[in-house]
Amino acid sequence: MGRAFEFRRARKEKRWDKMSKMFTRIGREIAISVKQSGPDPATNSRLRVAIQNAKGANMPKDKVESAIKRASSREASDFHELTYEGYGPHGVAIVVECATDNPTRTVANVRSFLTRAGGSLGTSGSLDFMFDRKGVFKIAPDGVNLEELELELIDYGAEDIQAEEDAIYIYTQFSDFGAMNKALEERGVNVISAEFQRIPTTTVQLNEEQEEAVMALIDKLEEDDDVQAVYHTVV
Repeated sequence: MGRAFEFRRARKEKRWDKMSKMFTRIGREIAISVKQSGPDPATNSRLRVAIQNAKGANMPKDKVESAIKRASSREASDFHELTYEGYGPHGVAIVVECATDNPTRTVANVRSFLTRAGGSLGTSGSLDFMFDRKGVFKIAPDGVNLEELELELIDYGAEDIQAEEDAIYIYTQFSDFGAMNKALEERGVNVISAEFQRIPTTTVQLNEEQEEAVMALIDKLEEDDDVQAVYHTVV
């Protein structure tokens, strides 16, 4: 069928694979939320955020409902939230956030990925100083008056608001996440996703070859089903 067909198929399969991984991660977030505070989003703010993120990722409603029902079962696995810190090649600091039902497997995998790439696993808390934990809200720009919104949200902890072509990003301190989420809900703002991110306070600049080596490691880590997010200090 030709090279063009093969290229389109490979690109489509990669997109499907990425979507599948996203659904797995959101499913685990739903499971943790339900285990912590119950299956009712009206009384479980973390679950509301997870459902909101599922909608933003176009996760089918029946999959969301199935994940909530499965997490409500006594037989459901308990997922542990774990954070691993270490260094990749060329001295790049890396933080890996995981949700796993088997911590022994997960730490072995993370250590293996880092070691094979020429890096090493560090001790817990050793790289905290290199990242600020922020609340990051991605909202749809349709019908939003940016100046008015910025003025309204300052009182709820908005530190920075950045407008891009397809979305508006709002950054808050970790402690202001709940207040900002509530403020956006009350205003009926279309929130595509809401999450915590680790923003590097210091960065390293690499040449093209070095950066490719680091990104190959990041890809390997992100492909692991136990990994929820990976943060690093590459510019």
